[in-house]
Amino acid sequence: MTDIDIPDFGALLAPFITSVPPEAIPAFLARLERTAADRYRLWAEALPEHAEGLLACAAREDHIADEIEVLYPASSVEQVAAMDAAISPARDTYYEVFSTLTPIEQMTIQANAERQGAAAWRGMLDQEANEDSRAVLEHCARTEEASADYLDGLLVKLSAS
Repeated sequence: MTDIDIPDFGALLAPFITSVPPEAIPAFLARLERTAADRYRLWAEALPEHAEGLLACAAREDHIADEIEVLYPASSVEQVAAMDAAISPARDTYYEVFSTLTPIEQMTIQANAERQGAAAWRGMLDQEANEDSRAVLEHCARTEEASADYLDGLLVKLSAS
């Protein structure tokens, strides 16, 4: 397999993330988690022999989104409108990264993206004083890492076959 260029998803998606009000950024990130869940569902269709594990990853992404939406809901019409305007181009930009790659290359990038996501949730810890909220953010980070670990293991299996 050739070297794969792993993008910095924070930088790649920054124009969309920063287009929403700062207080709505976590809710917008939750929406981005749902786009990742959709990617996992596509991989589950493409690789039915690994669908169970890939669908578990999709469920983890949805769980993260659910947790963050409860913790940091978008509460104003302006926040929701800004998120609505930014989500489609952000999703398209995210999906474009994968458009010319094989499923193995896509999952290699996604494993790294999960670790970037874990770092993003942990990056919010310093700004969060509430211990329960901090625990949710740490849980979300560990959940991201669980999907990355699953993908890493799957990639080893796929490379060996």
